[in-house]
Amino acid sequence: MNKRTSNLRLPEMQQGILAGNSLVLARAITRCESRKPADRKWTYRLLDQLLAYTGGSLRVGITGSPGVGKSTFIEALGKYLTAAGKKVAVLAIDPTSEKTRGSILGDKTRMDELARDERAFIRPTPTGTTLGGVAGSTRETILLCEAAGFDLVLVETVGVGQSETVVRGMVDFFLLLQLPGGGDELQGIKKGIMEMADGIVVTKADGDNAARARKTQVAYQHALHLFSPALSGWVPQVLLTSATERRGIDNVWKMIEDFRVKTVANGSFAETRIAQNIHWFKESLQAQLQSRISQAKGAGAKIIAAEKMIRQGKITPAAAAADVADALWPRRSSRI
Repeated sequence: MNKRTSNLRLPEMQQGILAGNSLVLARAITRCESRKPADRKWTYRLLDQLLAYTGGSLRVGITGSPGVGKSTFIEALGKYLTAAGKKVAVLAIDPTSEKTRGSILGDKTRMDELARDERAFIRPTPTGTTLGGVAGSTRETILLCEAAGFDLVLVETVGVGQSETVVRGMVDFFLLLQLPGGGDELQGIKKGIMEMADGIVVTKADGDNAARARKTQVAYQHALHLFSPALSGWVPQVLLTSATERRGIDNVWKMIEDFRVKTVANGSFAETRIAQNIHWFKESLQAQLQSRISQAKGAGAKIIAAEKMIRQGKITPAAAAADVADALWPRRSSRI
């Protein structure tokens, strides 16, 4: 990290972010990712100062199974948008090893052309231990990117486990990428991810895959008709793209723009963001309470004792949890 940005005070950090300084932004994100209590307090103060400058971007989640071509697609979309004069931030979530706690963080390598674009910002982020494979600081990073003036924030998921559900709860538009199939296109596709998608893109629709891609497109279009209409009134579309040939990217952007126009007009866009913030609050509150419990005096010994009784079959897990809670925070008895 540049020495000029490594020791910036909070006001200087704030000014640098608002000026769109990518080095300052990267430094702020790194500190946001820290779980140290002092860094968490610093993050809260910084975001409070920047909150008035957030909310102006369009947040798009992009998911798909490994091999579907997420990085290639994102680079093609990003280059299309920067060529149109827009600033694009890409938050690429990388899986963290449960054994070594290490992660690959290779998205800048896979998106080499976009990484060199002065109107783009790519931030590979390790998942850590967050449920669903999404970095716990991703929501905060989105706000920082918005304060830095980015028009579009793309959040790429790991594409496995529950990451799709988590990302869906922090973006405006959720895009599902799928490979061309060979006759049984919908076999093994989770209904849940289909219902969450605001749009589906069949990738690699070129060469020998072109015919299969069109067949897959029709299959998904038919499948979407089986789901209940979205509360926003938006009807998901299924599009074909070839990221390597840069074909179909303009249609994808038009679909996303049409979604924004429609949902802003009927009020569902703002309502969804409010609901996401309330969910974020409740999720954060639960995490804070869990942290306080683990740090409470005598909590460790009581938890170990409870686990021992559970192993011996002497108590149910729910009753053990209640006993630990009562021991840490005794209830006041009341008379009727």
